[in-house]
Amino acid sequence: MIKKSKLYDVLNSMRLSNGAYLASPSKHYSYVWIRDVCYTVLPYLYKNDGTYEKAYYALLDLFKDYEWKIDIHRVKRPVYRYEYIHARYSTDLKELPVEWGHAQHDAIGSFLWGIGAGLSRGKRMIRDEKDREMVQKLVEYLECVQYWSDEDNGMWEEYQELHASSVGACVAGLKEVRMLVDVPEDMIKKGEETLRFLLPRESQTKETDLALLSLIYPYQVVPRETALQILDRVTSKLERQYGCIRYIGDQYFNEGHEAEWCFGFPWLGLCYGQLGNLEKLEEYVRKTANIIPENGEVPELYIGGANVPNENTPLAWAVSMCILLLEYAETLTLHHDRDNKETSQG
Repeated sequence: MIKKSKLYDVLNSMRLSNGAYLASPSKHYSYVWIRDVCYTVLPYLYKNDGTYEKAYYALLDLFKDYEWKIDIHRVKRPVYRYEYIHARYSTDLKELPVEWGHAQHDAIGSFLWGIGAGLSRGKRMIRDEKDREMVQKLVEYLECVQYWSDEDNGMWEEYQELHASSVGACVAGLKEVRMLVDVPEDMIKKGEETLRFLLPRESQTKETDLALLSLIYPYQVVPRETALQILDRVTSKLERQYGCIRYIGDQYFNEGHEAEWCFGFPWLGLCYGQLGNLEKLEEYVRKTANIIPENGEVPELYIGGANVPNENTPLAWAVSMCILLLEYAETLTLHHDRDNKETSQG
């Protein structure tokens, strides 16, 4: 079994001085994505070393730099993709003047969820009133774009349609920050209605998609029955040797077959753990251990049809998911051993 310390070393190597993270040191991914930072920093949600908070401070400062844009689109819906809050930035957290699929509501939902999750664990996520005001403005931005019906580029930054994973991230995020800012209850209800209409599909064109796992872990916004439907479809249709394909027909790094994304295995394990299925959790711990290289540099994916990792190695998000699964399994084992000990002593 790979040592977690090595995985943490890899993750630390991608942390920037401002607290955010590179998606990957590869030349094509040496940027900062809002969503990637939120997922990458998840292992630190359960630690008290300040790493989690610093990542969110970096993102809050980023939003402040583009407050003028957010102010416009709190009252006027974006039309062009560059008008949306950008999804990807330079390492000094500046917008990049290139065409991109920036309409990614799940990234904003993920950020809001992360702020609320930190607060609920006693972390100092908000430094001052300006931070709180920025969170409020992001809520108003989601209301203005009408996230519950707005077609976005989704988690995979591709063509625009209504994505259940994006809507679910926003629902989760809005619920988490209700303790901090004003969130109209109707905003959440509209998102939940959309989820009831779409699920267990991801969208009109996709029966299932790896992104749907986010609704189970970390967001927990779907009932158990729906979660089981999602897992059944993902495991039966998307699971492969080195992880999971994102969806049927995915052309990214496709050389005869869809690429196999490494964080698919730990993500499935975390979802099954969330539902209390320890047998499936252990199965995906084993599968995850088999794809973690000795140096801890977990790739983004294995090229479809070629069975070799692509150049985006390591991928911070994938390393983070592996850590989360291993630590989750360790925690459950400790609890199980303690319970058994108490039972035998009783």
